[in-house]
Amino acid sequence: MNSNRRKFIKNSALATAAISAFPTIMNACASPAEKVRVGLIGCRSMGFSDLQSFLKEGNNVDCVALCDVDSKILESRAADVEKLTEKRPVLYADFREMLDSPEVDAVILGTPDHWHAHQMIMALEAGKHVYVEKPMGHSIEECNAMVDAAAKYPNLAVQVGMWQRSSKHWFEASEIVKSGELGDVHLVKAWIYKGYDEPYPFMPDSEAPAHVDYNMWLGPAPQRPFNANRFHYNFRWWFDYAGGAMTDWGVHLLDFAMYAMDAGMPQKISPGGGIYYHQEGTIETPDIQQALYSYPKHTMVWECGLNPGIGPYGKGHGVAFVGQKGTLVLDRGGYQLMPDRSDAKKGPFFEEKTQSNYGDGLDEHVQNFLKCIREGGTPNASVEVGAKTAIVSEMGNIAYRVGEVIHWDDAAKKFKEDAADQLTRVNYNPKWPLPRV
Repeated sequence: MNSNRRKFIKNSALATAAISAFPTIMNACASPAEKVRVGLIGCRSMGFSDLQSFLKEGNNVDCVALCDVDSKILESRAADVEKLTEKRPVLYADFREMLDSPEVDAVILGTPDHWHAHQMIMALEAGKHVYVEKPMGHSIEECNAMVDAAAKYPNLAVQVGMWQRSSKHWFEASEIVKSGELGDVHLVKAWIYKGYDEPYPFMPDSEAPAHVDYNMWLGPAPQRPFNANRFHYNFRWWFDYAGGAMTDWGVHLLDFAMYAMDAGMPQKISPGGGIYYHQEGTIETPDIQQALYSYPKHTMVWECGLNPGIGPYGKGHGVAFVGQKGTLVLDRGGYQLMPDRSDAKKGPFFEEKTQSNYGDGLDEHVQNFLKCIREGGTPNASVEVGAKTAIVSEMGNIAYRVGEVIHWDDAAKKFKEDAADQLTRVNYNPKWPLPRV
């Protein structure tokens, strides 16, 4: 992006922010009937799933641009979009060129986690609405910077891809917990068991494929040789780019583990786990992990495993609220109320109940984002929601990495242990410093 363009965007954004009290969002479509022109950055996986939900809006949404560092994926997704819409989007290898385009109203960020903060902040600076995949940020510092950026551009909508925030049964279950029907809840469990049949095989470093701009893929991350075990989907298992299963699924499940308990930041975090299934050098994040979060009146336990497939209560993923009268188990499929024991005279404390999900989720999340673009309002998964859960997930990883119990000072917004506090920030490639707002 050239300096004149940046200056124009900055001045325009400041002028827009000054009149943000008006009910109409200046950079959005004027009415629900008008089109929102969307560009996707990071086309391979969840980003394209998100885009498909956008395209279900029919004539109210146009996909006008795609960007990816892998030209094969870019061409393949362009063909997919053309088949779905009978229109071919403009293709970009460099996301900054897409952000320069006045034809793009909103961007979807489906890139690896280490790109989210840079791209979200730069998109807001360019006057674009942002749908950013979870986890929102790759460090505590990044999450705070992203919240600050969104506050600077209040006329622009930012939705984090935590789509359970648009799914009714999660809130219905949470209200049961809040109601006291379970009695006092002092233990909350959240877990994900991925169920991979085999550990990742060892892969030697190699040259990056000719169709991949590997330097752009790395971007803010430290320079490393290309390795297939660190690339595409597998970026999740390396701390340079992500936080393993903890941040991949933790942001979904810990979100409601905290929401239903009206919980803020934990006072201390205890680590557990390690790499047990995989040989050295195939992954970096733990394949078995626990994190114990201590609150004044309850404990929250996170547990994950890459290779096991069945977790507590026979579920591969979920959240359990264990009360003195019974337990509520919640996952994407629905929730179940299980009385813990019976009163000798009156029978069970409450009636056992099973409720399936209502078939809502990602599509409704996208609809909510589009409504906020057109009409204003706070998205269901705001930057504050995304930051809180990403930060708590990061806390579990930080405890694991320093190998000791760590203590959070919420007033100072830092850890009491220096080694832990150092990990609230990441080391960037000098060419890609974190944008400051």
